[in-house]
Amino acid sequence: MKGLDTNVLVRYLTQDDPKQAQLATKEIEVAAAEGEKLVIQPLVLCELVWVMENAYGYNKPEILIALDQIMRTAQFEVPEKEVVWQALNEYRKDKGDFSDYYLGRINEKVGAEITLTFDKSLRGNKRFRVLLS
Repeated sequence: MKGLDTNVLVRYLTQDDPKQAQLATKEIEVAAAEGEKLVIQPLVLCELVWVMENAYGYNKPEILIALDQIMRTAQFEVPEKEVVWQALNEYRKDKGDFSDYYLGRINEKVGAEITLTFDKSLRGNKRFRVLLS
């Protein structure tokens, strides 16, 4: 088993750098042909969303398609998959960032009643308390 860094996943998805995209695609395709799992950490998914939004200008529906495909691909092993799905569903319907929803869910899993934040887009979510500044 091998893990994927965000930059490899970005090159694979965007194919924007021909040399790096070719290397990333080869590694992923060889692993698939050999039945090898590739680990994608939730942190990588958080970074991926940020990069796709900010560096590439993808919109939320496009990002959701990519995340859904990653989560449904049998070759990709995503730790805490249930928590990631929950966060993804919140991201799909609410205004906050995917990373915020993942953070709220993972904090809840380890016993936190709420997560404190200044992010006003999380107002009304029961996992967060927005501090007024």
